[in-house]
Amino acid sequence: MWMMEGNDMFQELFIIFFAAAISNNFVLYRFLGICPFLGVSKQLSSAYNMGLAVTFVMVLSSLATYLINNYLLVPFGLPFLKYVSFILVIASLVQLIEMYLQKFYPGIYSAFGIYLPLITTNCAIFGLVLINVLNAYSFIESIVFAFGAGAGFTLALILMASIRERLQESKVPAILDGVPIALIVAGLLALAFTGFAGWV
Repeated sequence: MWMMEGNDMFQELFIIFFAAAISNNFVLYRFLGICPFLGVSKQLSSAYNMGLAVTFVMVLSSLATYLINNYLLVPFGLPFLKYVSFILVIASLVQLIEMYLQKFYPGIYSAFGIYLPLITTNCAIFGLVLINVLNAYSFIESIVFAFGAGAGFTLALILMASIRERLQESKVPAILDGVPIALIVAGLLALAFTGFAGWV
């Protein structure tokens, strides 16, 4: 009986992770975080760094907002403050991470420094914590969902950056060069990812 419950729980967590990463990808399905997706996906290295930074903040934000919502806002009848408190949590976490890296890991800070301020205004992170509340995810489900969303965000950035690096070496018509071809590629990627929607 315990083994069956464990398998069911593992299967449910896998579905949450897979849906967040692939079939309901935050960038290519939900269209959240489009600005960094288009702005930071010109080079593979910057796309990878941005993906890691966003994943890290997503997991920490998910953890912090779950605790605040379930142990502070709901018990004291303050759910109407969730939007304000979630925004403050995300902004505070990004600032703390930035200060910590600057003081103790200047090498990593120099690599992430450009990307960390952008994360504060990334609607994908705010969307993540709101979806956690709307779906009434448990603590473990919230963390798995955050990892899945971060992995999907990173995957979308890396795919886009890889294609755009190849396009720089290709002969693109002048009328499509730059942003137009990037939007066409993003549309084709989004179309490709909708093929996974029937799985979950």
